[in-house]
Formats: sequence, C-alpha cells, structure tokens
Amino acid sequence: MKKALFLTGALIVGAIATAFTLNKEIETISIGTKAPMTDYKMKGVDGNGHSLESLAGDNGLLVIFSCNTCPFVVGREGKSEGWEGRYNEVARIAQKQGVGAVLVNSNEAKRGDVDSMEEMRKHAKMNGYQMPYVVDENHRLADAFGARTTPHVFLFNSDMELVYTGAIDDNVDSAEEVKEPWLINAMRAVASGEEVATAESKAIGCSIKRVSK
Repeated sequence: MKKALFLTGALIVGAIATAFTLNKEIETISIGTKAPMTDYKMKGVDGNGHSLESLAGDNGLLVIFSCNTCPFVVGREGKSEGWEGRYNEVARIAQKQGVGAVLVNSNEAKRGDVDSMEEMRKHAKMNGYQMPYVVDENHRLADAFGARTTPHVFLFNSDMELVYTGAIDDNVDSAEEVKEPWLINAMRAVASGEEVATAESKAIGCSIKRVSK
C-alpha cells in the first residue's frame, strides 16, 4: 500500500494545527521574490558566522528551516523516516549543481533546551550534516521569509530570486516511495537554466517555535 505524505493520527493533526495556529499571520515570500536579509550573519555549529550571500553558489542557494526534534525532520520510529535522512543527499546534489545550502534553526522558544547551540552541534555531528547548520536568533530570518514549519524549503536561483518553496518531496514516511522529488528537480532545473516545473508545494511539519515580541 502506498504510504501517505502525512503521519498518522494525533501527531499529524496536532502538528499541522499548531503550525497554522501559531503562524497564521506569517506570510511566506512568493515565487520571484529576492531573498531577504542576505547579509545577516548567523552563527553555525562550526563556530563561524554565515550569511546567505556568503553561502550562495554560482547557481543559487537552498535554505531549509529545520530543528533537532520535530518528527517530520527526525522521523518517528516504526511510523516515518522523516526528511532529515535525505538532507545529505540533497546537499550532495546541491553542490554538484552549483547551489549553496544551509540548515537554519529558528526555534527560539526551544533555545534553552532541545534547540540550544550545544544540542545543535551534537545533532549535526550525529547525523553527519554536509551543509552548515546555523542559529537564527529571535527567528529574524524565519520571519523575513515567512517560514512556517520544520522543515520548510526555499530555493533561490543565481539572482537570489525564489524559484521553489515547500517540501523536499511528496513522502515524509519513505524515501523509497517518493514519486515527486520536487526539490531535487528544482535544483537541477535551476542549474540547467530551465524553468522549475513545480514551483510550490505544501510545507508540512511542526511549527517553528517562535517567542512573543
């Protein structure tokens, strides 16, 4: 039986409800929009400061808003693989296509706990991340992008214009059962100078844990 995109039961219902309740006033940037805050420096687990402009490749930049614990990222044993296991493949393809890549943690409300820099370092090392993993303090970049979930994908072309946003692919549960590898297709199109066939998909995941301002 073909697995559905969504996780089952209360987990998926609760996660989506939370995502859209807490972020209902967040407006996601539209296709064709120039990347905001490209000079904003974010500290990485490698101890260095990174900005979008410093990370961009010749053919563009991939930004994935992520975290350490969301089941849509890390999976749920016996239920779903999660998307994190595909991050390194995505990073390798991005590099091959001349596209820079970065993972951004904007979970400010969890910064003193599961999404602290120390925990981010451990998580990146455990999973062998092949792209920088950075802290977005006070979720400034997430707010500028209108990022809602973990993960939430944004792909920019060489002119730093948004050409794809949404999910990595159509099956969070199983990489083997993916039918629509939207992000990989978009990166290959960008590198070839072609139009991205599917420019938007629905970003599914846990809400980014923002704090009141």
